[in-house]
This record gives sequence, C-alpha cells and structure tokens, in this order.
Amino acid sequence: MNTKTSKILTFVTGFIGLVGFYFFVRIVMEGDTAIMEDGDLQSSILSPFISFSIFLLITTAAIAVIFSLLNLTKHPEVLKRTLLGVGAMALLLVLAYAFSGDEAVTDAMGKVLPLGEAGSVSKWVSTLINYSFILGTIGLGFFLFDFVRSLVKN
Repeated sequence: MNTKTSKILTFVTGFIGLVGFYFFVRIVMEGDTAIMEDGDLQSSILSPFISFSIFLLITTAAIAVIFSLLNLTKHPEVLKRTLLGVGAMALLLVLAYAFSGDEAVTDAMGKVLPLGEAGSVSKWVSTLINYSFILGTIGLGFFLFDFVRSLVKN
C-alpha cells in the first residue's frame, strides 16, 4: 500500500474515532438515568449514535464484500477453491436439512410452547442446530488431528 493511501485511511479512521468519541462524551455527560427517563433526550443523543453505528456496519460489510469479490476475480485459482468450499458447506446444509425434524417444540411436561408449533420454522431451527453440530464436529476433528500430529512430530 502506498503512503498516500495509508495517510488517507489513517485520516478516515481517526475521523470515525473522533465521531464515536463525541457520541461517547455526549452519552456520559447526560448520564444513564436522564437518558432513560427523557424520550426526547434519547432521540437526540442515542438515535444519531445508532444511525452512525448502522452506517458503519453497512459500509464495513459492503467494503468487505466488494474487495473479496474483486480479489476472487483477480485470482481464478482462489475462486475455484472458494466455490468448492461453498459447495461443501451447501452439501452439509442439505444433509442437516434432510436429518432435521419439523415437530412442535415442547416443554418438559410435553405441552407445546407458545410459537413452537410444528412447521417450516421449526424445521429450519432444527436444521441450523444440526448444521452447527456438524460443523463443530468437523472442526473438533481437525483440531484433534492437528494436536495429535504435533505430538507425534515432537
């Protein structure tokens, strides 16, 4: 990265930090109780801070996605590996969906919980729980394999 770009990024980062510090000082000066009790104070202090935070989140996510896509188009071999990884993750998601149930969510007494009816929401919750379990198991397997391999090397 050249020095001009580095200086610009440093300036932008410093500006974002100053704006965040400004909001922090305003919130601390008013105090928690005053902000909680006064709705107008909430909207005048917290709303701009929340809007600024959402703007930063969206901007950061957009920059990350754009630069990732640009990097993938510049390096086709990385794109191929990425698509292979995404395909493997999609296959694991399909497997998790196939093994998940769509029955109602019940409490310990067997009564259906509010909003716990059987259906597609319950199926997707079960799918994502299974998916997390599958990915966690794979990650733990690789961790243990690497741990054992490092013990054998020494």
